[in-house]
Amino acid sequence: MAKKNVTFFCKECGYETTGWMGKCPGCGNFNTLVESTTVTGTSKSSNNKSDSPAFRASTYSWTDRRETVRLNEAGKEEYIRISTGIDQLDTLFGGGITDGSVTLLGGEPGIGKSTILLQLADSVKVDGDILYVSGEESPAQIRMRADRLDAVNDQVIICAQTCFEVIAEELSKTRPSLCIIDSIQTLYSDSVNGTPGSVSQAREVTAGLIRIAKSNGLPIILVGHVTKDGNIAGPKTLEHMVDTVLYFEGDSTGAYRILRSVKNRFGRSGELAFFEMTQHGLSPVDSSNALLIAGRPLEAPGSVITSAMEGARALTIEIQALAADTCYGTPQRQTTGPDRSRTSMLLAVAEQQFKLNLNTKDVFINVIGGLRITDPACDLALITAVVSAARNIAIKPNTMVMGEVGLTGELRPVSSLNLRIDEASRLGIRYIVLPSSCKNAVKENSRIEFLFIDNVSEAADVLFS
Repeated sequence: MAKKNVTFFCKECGYETTGWMGKCPGCGNFNTLVESTTVTGTSKSSNNKSDSPAFRASTYSWTDRRETVRLNEAGKEEYIRISTGIDQLDTLFGGGITDGSVTLLGGEPGIGKSTILLQLADSVKVDGDILYVSGEESPAQIRMRADRLDAVNDQVIICAQTCFEVIAEELSKTRPSLCIIDSIQTLYSDSVNGTPGSVSQAREVTAGLIRIAKSNGLPIILVGHVTKDGNIAGPKTLEHMVDTVLYFEGDSTGAYRILRSVKNRFGRSGELAFFEMTQHGLSPVDSSNALLIAGRPLEAPGSVITSAMEGARALTIEIQALAADTCYGTPQRQTTGPDRSRTSMLLAVAEQQFKLNLNTKDVFINVIGGLRITDPACDLALITAVVSAARNIAIKPNTMVMGEVGLTGELRPVSSLNLRIDEASRLGIRYIVLPSSCKNAVKENSRIEFLFIDNVSEAADVLFS
């Protein structure tokens, strides 16, 4: 007689347990355990692990497997990379798509995930076919988009299937040079219980696809849905399992898109690519700095220019702040771009140093262009923007502000300083405010006047005079 077994999986780390718990013992997050029911005594029994996609995928290998090697003998093989035909995408992949790699592409609905992949399928430099697996659209719908994008390629084979076993058979039959799956949340396996997109289905199907990719040297690109919080839906283990994670940032209703390399085992992570959404698809934008600071208000309170390192690039960005009298019992703190926890810390430093009475004001902070920043060199610019907004005083024109801020208000050095300065000089920045500890690292520049300070409190004397 069939018997139901109930297990619980953590959506963040994949931790498995037989009973529900409010806090996951694996990652420490709350309310992340979800139920997964399995049935023993049937053909879908998960106790027979040899039936799961991760194990059955071995039967779909059409090339010789690599043998175990010693460490001192490894590393002699060079990875074969495939050019996407789009320079910005090649940079994100670390020089092109690597054979046998698995990439996860995430982003908000309508931001351009399917569009960029259909353009990639049209421009990629491969000798064989490209298998486009769609679980969300029919072949006719995909053809309509291809016509609009002028991306009709006779190398592309459309497979409108969602069953892992059928897709694996198709891969074995066609032996493509590249496989695109849109999306991983629509796939399921007959040997795994749960609906498509559930924790168990997403994890097992992804594991099967990874084994197929590695055993055959087949690059696979997976599209991932996102939750309302902006994270890729499904267990966090998906991001750990794949080789590369690319993520769309920016407003899906706007004209510009930012594609970030969050993880890359074959290149540098943190790289960015900028695109503009047009009627013919996503077009690469070369002048990313003009995109991020174009149309900025001149001599407006709360607007500050700074520089953030993204991968190997220095991006000149604009941070805006607004401080308004609150009408709530608790003042509101809203951020778009900066980390909210770090912003709260910097607001506390600003209150301590400048006595702004922020406990009676709602504070809103925004990075223009929808860019998410984690560079601590933007700390001083964020505080300066808040002080400027709270006092309704604009900072000195054509001024860039950089510096990491400590809890006591001291300023720490800035990394990759001269790379940031060169980019600022190209854009016509006249003044740059820096920590005094950067004096010895700064190269002379006839176009820029450097203003050095030791503490956050000195920034008001330099910027608002």
